[in-house]
Amino acid sequence: MIKYFPLSIFCLFSLFSNAQGNLTGNIESIFQYLNEDTIIDAKQPAEKGLINSYMNVFYTYGNFKAGMRLESYLPRIQGYPNRFDGTGIGMRYVGYANDFVDVTLGSFYEQFGTGLSLRAYEDRALGYDNLIDGARLIVRPRKGIVLKGVYGYQRLSFQQGKIIHGNGIVRGIDAEINLKEAFKKLDSLPLDIVLGGSFVSKYQKDDDESLILPENVATYGGRAKLRYKDIFFDAEYVIKEQDPSADNQKIYNYGHAAVFNLGYTTKGLGLLFSGKSVDNMSFRSDRNKDLQDLFINYLPSLNKTHTYNLVATLYPYATQPLGEVAYQADVLYTFKKGSLLGGKYGMTIGANYSTTFRPVQHTSNINLLDSTRVTYETRPFDKSDSLYWEDINFNITKKFSKKFSAIASYYSIKINNDVAKISNDSKGIIHANIGVLELAYKINSKHSLRMELQGLFVQKENGAIKDKGNWATALIEYSISPNYFFSFMNQYNYGNPDSEKRVNYPIFTCGYIREATRFMISYGRQRAGLFCVGGVCRFVPASNGLTLSFTQSF
Repeated sequence: MIKYFPLSIFCLFSLFSNAQGNLTGNIESIFQYLNEDTIIDAKQPAEKGLINSYMNVFYTYGNFKAGMRLESYLPRIQGYPNRFDGTGIGMRYVGYANDFVDVTLGSFYEQFGTGLSLRAYEDRALGYDNLIDGARLIVRPRKGIVLKGVYGYQRLSFQQGKIIHGNGIVRGIDAEINLKEAFKKLDSLPLDIVLGGSFVSKYQKDDDESLILPENVATYGGRAKLRYKDIFFDAEYVIKEQDPSADNQKIYNYGHAAVFNLGYTTKGLGLLFSGKSVDNMSFRSDRNKDLQDLFINYLPSLNKTHTYNLVATLYPYATQPLGEVAYQADVLYTFKKGSLLGGKYGMTIGANYSTTFRPVQHTSNINLLDSTRVTYETRPFDKSDSLYWEDINFNITKKFSKKFSAIASYYSIKINNDVAKISNDSKGIIHANIGVLELAYKINSKHSLRMELQGLFVQKENGAIKDKGNWATALIEYSISPNYFFSFMNQYNYGNPDSEKRVNYPIFTCGYIREATRFMISYGRQRAGLFCVGGVCRFVPASNGLTLSFTQSF
């Protein structure tokens, strides 16, 4: 039945193509032509040319909605999972929505709460797509109350132009209520309260001859959001039932995940303190998969998202679903214009601290010789002194004149390579200090210059250089508003203990933008490493070559 679904979508589009309605979408295409480069161990594929292309089309007509995404990998660009192949329809749906009910049949993305129990989403930069194929129903029985239900299979891969589903079925329900919206008598209260709860389960046939595996596994929990004037607090806690899998060596422990955020915002000042506790929370619709395949839930990273080249790409941290206890504190303060430190244009100072530890696993009450395969006990936010990650960073943003501004930043990053496994050249804790200076100068109303100078310095251990040693990056960017931009960046591993690997990674980029159309071309080297977004990572091999990209929205 499902193989005829794209034809149904096509017929519906044809039916309404000449009728009133709203058609929107976007197109993206990335082409690579790669060269062999023995210095950085970059390989040239047999095809030499690689291309990823996407086109989303969304149509609404009254209460009716439909959409599809065509995808093409001929073959996929470097670093994408090998399960992306061919040309075809990678997402398609039809649905109906009004103020009371919203129903979708086909492909959909959804998130319950912060995603601890369910998050189906796409991140094209990561090559990640765990959409659900099936049915989703959203009901709003009265203002302030939202009920959701989902049922279907997850997308595992896209091969020979077709969606390949995982083996397990995903089912879930979610309820959320905004008390002030639902009950008018509470309108006068200065406190906003939103409460929610979710239940998500998966079914997969027992495929293990040596163990009795639970075929139905559930997560369930609740959440709350509160806001009082300038203070806000939100928290969520979920429990996962016994879920023996390849990730946890098929133990029968329960799992848990908890997150909270406490913040204060007022004019010129922002404060945030967050915490996360996770244990045995790898929740997939197929217990035998690994890497980023078929995750039902999402465990948010509790560290600042960095954008500067050396900070973001050398030592990124990936969330550890089997267990971590993490905290983050963030402060942002703006000195007023005309004040002693603010000067004529004001000044902003930001400080951030994040850290992650291994949870304590208690075994004193566990009989490891029995047949339950429960191997330890944990308690929320009970951390050990085993460090996984630490990031201390500061930045100062200052405008000196109408034309000139600067940002100075410092980062101290510690990462446990035995856990994060980002490098094959080191063990234990890698400690890097990074300094960044960004300068921007506005030549006139259309022309501007921006420059970045970055240095990364790895602390030695017993006098020996750790990992790949020190790095430096320089970038200069010239923009002609609103259409053109040109940039040159060079990353240099000048401190590598192996002198033959002290390599430059230059790359030149230029682009043209016209309204909703964007062309970009770049040529140069890219080093091998992890590319991470929100604690989810993929490995990108070294490359040397040309990249062309085109995007269009309509």
